Amino acid sequence: MNLHTPLCDLLNIKYPILQAGMGWDKEGLTTPPALVAAVSNAGGLGCIGGSSIRPEVIRERIRAVRQLTDKPFGVDITLPKMEDVRIADPDEVKKEIEEKYPKHAKFNDELIPRLGLTPQPPDRKSWVKTPAATREQLKVILEENVPILIIGLGDTAEVVPLAHARGIKVMALAGAVKHALSHARKGVDVIIAQGYEAGGHTGTIGNFPLIPQIVDAVRPKPVVAAGGISDGRGVAAALALGAVGVWCGTTFLVTREGGINPVYKKQIYNGTSEDFVRTAYTSGHFARHYRSDVIKAWMGSGLDAMPTPYQGNAMDEVRRAAEVANRVELLHVPGGQVAGMLSEERNNVPAKEIVERMVTEASQILNDMRSLYVGA
Repeated sequence: MNLHTPLCDLLNIKYPILQAGMGWDKEGLTTPPALVAAVSNAGGLGCIGGSSIRPEVIRERIRAVRQLTDKPFGVDITLPKMEDVRIADPDEVKKEIEEKYPKHAKFNDELIPRLGLTPQPPDRKSWVKTPAATREQLKVILEENVPILIIGLGDTAEVVPLAHARGIKVMALAGAVKHALSHARKGVDVIIAQGYEAGGHTGTIGNFPLIPQIVDAVRPKPVVAAGGISDGRGVAAALALGAVGVWCGTTFLVTREGGINPVYKKQIYNGTSEDFVRTAYTSGHFARHYRSDVIKAWMGSGLDAMPTPYQGNAMDEVRRAAEVANRVELLHVPGGQVAGMLSEERNNVPAKEIVERMVTEASQILNDMRSLYVGA
């Protein structure tokens, strides 16, 4: 069976199944090129999660994807509101935290040994996301002429004309109608309506009220649904609500090409929907992650999250110490409430199979509903 919507023509893809840029692979980076290429080669749209990695690594990953596919793909970055630091170096930012947020610095310094860990110096994955660094990320994506740019968080006003000048289409996530309208006014090509259920950065409105509101608000601009979608039932529901495609993250994390640490996979398989919590403690902006012992400790601290990039820098200190001690269970994989629907049966299933299964199931459901519920 086939499943074709106007989104397929707009993005030059076969199926309206989009893989969100997210997660960590075994190197601690995001969305392996093998996964991006596998989804694109299967007829969907693969996407590099570029928000948390250095500009030069984004370039490397774009080029690696191009070695694996000639199909369209995207890069997802965020443009969050953030404070500018004096010196964009993890050690220097730690000193700023000690000056500006002494209670937070003390809590983090006490948390690391309390977890049985030893503080570690910055490593090759450590970096500080600043406004200047974000501009460098965008510059790389534009220079590499990636077919599709996805903005996961932040203002799209400056981005859209720069991308359109190079023939790059822009998609942007929205967790509320006002955000969708703002993106639409600024010329974004596709709005991704992301509900509360979703992993990563997400808002406070569930998908059933959010998607139709955004569809109505930005019509005729195409809308893609995100959050809580892992199979053909979710795809069919999204289409029924007026979306023309789906944006899925967690379900692709556990595929053969997903590359995440086996411990992260167990968090997804064994975790319930309630175990994936929305908190600002991972970065300073609200996002949904697995409720690890580190997340629970911060949530119980009574402290508000620090702004970006300070909170992220504090969590990176814990990450370094945990990785050296091989205590991966202390870290926090981004994931959505749909994790409660996933089991080890999904372990190492090829991404191609997930795409095809979603398309087949959605097509069958839509046909069955017509025959079962639509009268002559």
